[in-house]
Amino acid sequence: MISSKVVAEKGQQLLGWVDERFPLSSTYKAHLSEYYAPKNFNFWYFFGSLALLVLVMQIVTGIFLVMHYKPDASLNAAGIPVAFASVEYIMRDVPGGWIIRYMHSTGASMFFIVVYLHMFRGLIYGSYRKPRELIWLFGIAIFLCLMAEAFFGYLLPWGQMSFWGAQVIVNLFSAIPVIGPDLSIFIRGDFVVSDATLNRFFAFHVIAIPLVLLGLVAAHLVALHEVGSNNPDGVEIKKHKDANGIPLDGIPFHPYYTVKDIFGVCVFLIVFAIIVFFAPEGGGYFLEYNNFFPADPLKTPPHIAPVWYFTPFYSILRATTSDFVWALAALVLITGVLAFRTAKCQMVRMASLGVTVVGVAALLLIEAKVWGVVLMGGSVMVFGLLPWLDQSPVKSIRYRGGLYKSILAVWVICFVILGYLGVQPPSPVGNLVSQICSWLYLAFFAFMPWYTRLDKTKPEPERVTWK
Repeated sequence: MISSKVVAEKGQQLLGWVDERFPLSSTYKAHLSEYYAPKNFNFWYFFGSLALLVLVMQIVTGIFLVMHYKPDASLNAAGIPVAFASVEYIMRDVPGGWIIRYMHSTGASMFFIVVYLHMFRGLIYGSYRKPRELIWLFGIAIFLCLMAEAFFGYLLPWGQMSFWGAQVIVNLFSAIPVIGPDLSIFIRGDFVVSDATLNRFFAFHVIAIPLVLLGLVAAHLVALHEVGSNNPDGVEIKKHKDANGIPLDGIPFHPYYTVKDIFGVCVFLIVFAIIVFFAPEGGGYFLEYNNFFPADPLKTPPHIAPVWYFTPFYSILRATTSDFVWALAALVLITGVLAFRTAKCQMVRMASLGVTVVGVAALLLIEAKVWGVVLMGGSVMVFGLLPWLDQSPVKSIRYRGGLYKSILAVWVICFVILGYLGVQPPSPVGNLVSQICSWLYLAFFAFMPWYTRLDKTKPEPERVTWK
């Protein structure tokens, strides 16, 4: 019988052989056992690891779905599109296919839930502030890739809402001056959403975007472990170290936070399983009613709306009418006046004046449809400017004043209202509310350099607070 000592020696020899050829032990130490994270993490820090879990889940379930899915828009002998029929085949005839498909469709919505919460945590604790600007930019790039991945995958079931939703979104690109019509044809691969579009979206969804997404996630994690994690106090733990160079307010990520994350994963999987087994349609938000019918180019659904995680930005698109452009011009004008009056450099003052005049003129001269598309995309990408817009002397919301907290609360409420109105049919009252919320949503970013400076803050502690 082989003794445990011999087994341990052989294991060490094998590990040494691997380490000579691959940095296994050093990588493990750098990113787990000797990566020191702040000891005051709270539940908001679950969502980063949960996002990674859902990403792996989506890739694994997607691989099994691709084994049986056929990206073919032609009709079979029963007069049903092959792509739609292949999804039905997965649901009805493939062993375990129904749960794989529901895990993938529910996972898409859960992905956005944990990512939105992860981003909100960064917003309340200032995780985008120096020295983590690059981490934040990688995160925003991941968010944009995730939206593209979800959009391309949304067409693949080839249901009614998939088909017409893709038709509406792709047609938006035609509003871009000069290159718009050609760009929309290039995205579709045809003059209308067709088999060429389906194959093109399938290639992007299965190969192109996931490769970019995985690269960005790796860059996000490497950048995070280079500068260290933020914490609810916004205090840099690297400022206070012991004689061995170990942060006094830090603890090894493994085993402390790996165990804590496993608890969060267990709670998440319980909720996830309840949805998959009892409410996979999510009340019509995760899987829409119209998507259980095959795509019919000759029959338009009475109300076309994107999936819930796109609806806040879709509401901003719908709210941008010729009347709303005047409100946008007023926003640009107010921002320009503030920049002109508060800038200390004469060159900056003149530049802000010029940008304001050009911006107001462009808003009034270019049709509202174009600005709707611009604002829909800009309302996502503006998150990337947060590291430079936020001028507060403190990072964490714990030490910010009532002004910032109130404005952030209003912004969150507006975001939720925009998301709700985006799935509702257009109405005069709904459009007015959307315009008000859209203006406040954009004003949150436009006025941030000033209200973050005016906000009364508390002094940050020297060390992290922990109980």
